[in-house]
Amino acid sequence: MNSVTLMEPSSFRDPAGSLVMQEDRGLRTVFPEYACETLTFLDSPVARNWAQTGRLIATEVLETWKPGAALHLVHPRLFFPSYSWEWTPAQLSAAAELTLDLCEDLVNTGWILKDATPSNVLFDGGKPVFVDLLSVERHDPENPIWLACGQFIRTFLLPLAACGSLGWPLAAMLGRRDGYEPEELFHLLGPAQRLLAPWRSLVTLPVWLGNRSNVRSSQSMRRPAPVAQAILRSTLHSLRRSLRKVTRTAGKSHWSTYQQTATHYSANDWNSKRDFVSECLLAAGPRNVLDIGANTGFFSRVAAESGARVVAWDADVATTEQAWLHTREAQADVLPLVADFARPTPAAGWNNAEMLSLLARSRGRFDMVMMLAVLHHLLVQAQIPIEHVASLTRELTRGWLLIEWVGPEDEKFRTLSNGRDSLFSHLTEERFLACFSRYFVPVRRTALANGRTLHLFRVK
Repeated sequence: MNSVTLMEPSSFRDPAGSLVMQEDRGLRTVFPEYACETLTFLDSPVARNWAQTGRLIATEVLETWKPGAALHLVHPRLFFPSYSWEWTPAQLSAAAELTLDLCEDLVNTGWILKDATPSNVLFDGGKPVFVDLLSVERHDPENPIWLACGQFIRTFLLPLAACGSLGWPLAAMLGRRDGYEPEELFHLLGPAQRLLAPWRSLVTLPVWLGNRSNVRSSQSMRRPAPVAQAILRSTLHSLRRSLRKVTRTAGKSHWSTYQQTATHYSANDWNSKRDFVSECLLAAGPRNVLDIGANTGFFSRVAAESGARVVAWDADVATTEQAWLHTREAQADVLPLVADFARPTPAAGWNNAEMLSLLARSRGRFDMVMMLAVLHHLLVQAQIPIEHVASLTRELTRGWLLIEWVGPEDEKFRTLSNGRDSLFSHLTEERFLACFSRYFVPVRRTALANGRTLHLFRVK
C-alpha cells in the first residue's frame, strides 16, 4: 500500500523545522541553521539512551547531511496522537514528569529544553514519549535561568492545580495553547486561598513580583558555571516537588465502580461475555482496536492480551484514569483517553486545523471497534438515532464491529429512559440488526441470561 502524506498542523509554528506525517512515519525537515546542532544532539549519550528506552522518539537520518543544507530525519509514527485535554490528571502528570526527567538529563550534559508543553509529548499505549526533537538546544553553562520554566508552570502545573483544587476539568484546556496565566487564577482565589499551597508559589508570588519588578535579561543573571548549574538543578527539583503537590487522582465516580457494582450481570453472564469477546478477538485477529465506552478498561486489556493495539475512549475522567493506571501496571498496549463518542473532541487552533478532531484522527484507523454496553446510552441519553450510530461506526472500522445490544426491556435501559418508554419502544433488536446490516454482515451472536446479546459483525 502506498504511503499517505498528511500535513502535521501543529508543526507550522516551529522556527527550526517542519514535520509531515505519512501513514507509518514522520518526515522532519530541520532548517540549515539548526541542522548541525540537531545532529550533535542525536549523537549524544543522553539522546541515544532516551531513544533506546523508548522515552524519546526514535530518529533516523534520511540522507547524508552537507553543511548549509537542510537536514532530513524520519521518525516512526506513534499510532494514535492525543492532546492534553483528552488526558486524565495522572497522564498529564506523567507527561510533566517525563519533561522534567529529560530536562534534568540534558542540563547534566550541556543541553536544555527551550520549551516545555504537553504538546511535546505523545502516549505510546500507556507510556509517554517525548517527540519534539527540536525543543532541545545547547545550554549556556553560566545561565542559571530555565526560560521554559514559566511555560511548564502554565501548561502543566496550573492546569493540574486548577483541576485538583478548583475542579476545573483538563478538557477546559481545549484551545488554550499556552495554558493558564497566574493572573487569571489569582483573581478567582480568595485572599486566604492565595496564601496557601500550591497557589502561593505558583500564582500569588509571580503576580506580586511581576507587578513590582522589571524583567532582567539573562545576561544580567549570569553566574559562574558551577553556581548556575546548581541554581538550574534547584529550579527543576522545585518544579518536581510542586508537580507532586498539585497532582491528585481523579477520585471515584458513579461509573468508576461499575464493574464491581453491576448487579445486572451475574457471574455466569460476565464470564460468558468475556469468553465471547475473547473468541471474537481470536477469530478476527485485529491489530488495532478502538474500545468505545471502555470504562475502566477490562475489555481493552483483553483485546491487548490478544495481541491488538488498543485505543480506549470513555467520557468519565475517573474511570479513564483507572483504566490508565491499570494499563501502566499491566504494561498493556492500551491508550485510554477521555473522549465522548456522542460529543467528540473538535478541531482547534489556527485555521481550525492546528489540532485535529478526534474523528479525523480515527476514521479508517481501526481493524475492529468494540462497543460493549454503550449503545443504549447513545440512543437514550444522547438521543442519537440508531442509523447515525451505525453509519459513524462504519467510518471508524475497516474490518470488524463487536457490539452489545441492550433493549428497552432491560432494567438499565428503563432507568435511562426515566419513564419515557414510549419514545424508545421502536428500538428492537430487529431494528438494530436492520440498521447495522446496511454496513456490516452478521458473523456471530450470543445471548446472555440477563437478556442482553453480543454481536460480531464484519464490514461489507
